[in-house]
Amino acid sequence: MENRKKPQQKVSIQREELVSFLNKTLSVHQTKDVSCNGLQVQGASTITSVALAVDACMEAYEKSVRSGSQILLTHHGIIWNGLTSITGSAYKHLKYLIGNNLNLYAAHLPLDMHPDVGNNAVLSKTLNLQNIIPFGLYKGVEIGFQGTLPKPLTIEEITLALGEYVEKDAVTLPFGPRQIERVAIVSGGASDELSEAITKGADLYITGEPSHKNYHEAREAQINVLYCGHYHSEKPGIQALGNLVREQWGIETVFIDIPTTV
Repeated sequence: MENRKKPQQKVSIQREELVSFLNKTLSVHQTKDVSCNGLQVQGASTITSVALAVDACMEAYEKSVRSGSQILLTHHGIIWNGLTSITGSAYKHLKYLIGNNLNLYAAHLPLDMHPDVGNNAVLSKTLNLQNIIPFGLYKGVEIGFQGTLPKPLTIEEITLALGEYVEKDAVTLPFGPRQIERVAIVSGGASDELSEAITKGADLYITGEPSHKNYHEAREAQINVLYCGHYHSEKPGIQALGNLVREQWGIETVFIDIPTTV
């Protein structure tokens, strides 16, 4: 599924200008991460359409090219802790990207933790959380948020309020209070941060992927847990980034929705 949003007239920007804007906005070079954040693969120098996807994958590349985009912005890129060889999947990806002059830009933790367009910020705003504070210590940096709901809600009401950011068959552990007030959020694969949510008195912890070990930990601590699905919990940031880019330059953006089963 492709969600294309067009400006009223065709505009273009230079790759260097867009990359510089993204690097500065997301502070990619100031964030320690296993991902190589920033421009991972260089392509066309002039950009008239920007594609966005959660994951860098062949399907996303092909749909980006078909949409007429010259750059693909993703949350999960293809370079993690550097490349050790250009063979197999790495070769296939690079060959296609270079052969089609398609730029690939990735922002992993910088897009999780950003206070405005980050995954966790958008999830927090979607629930209208108040008194928001940083939460979710990961390698010395807090990448999530914790806050209070304007009024108590049930886990079912919260799931409904999050809408498209929760997969259809989302898993819940309804072991906490029926009426939820204090919520902690870390998108993606952050099941280990449940212990921090317990320590900090949350009624509900929201993350992406389920974990077997969370079951008894949550039940014994009497806390609710909502697993949105890794993909669904990390859609909001890349979508918000696309909105920001379009607002900045009035350029066409295309969100490429490729849901996974986790």
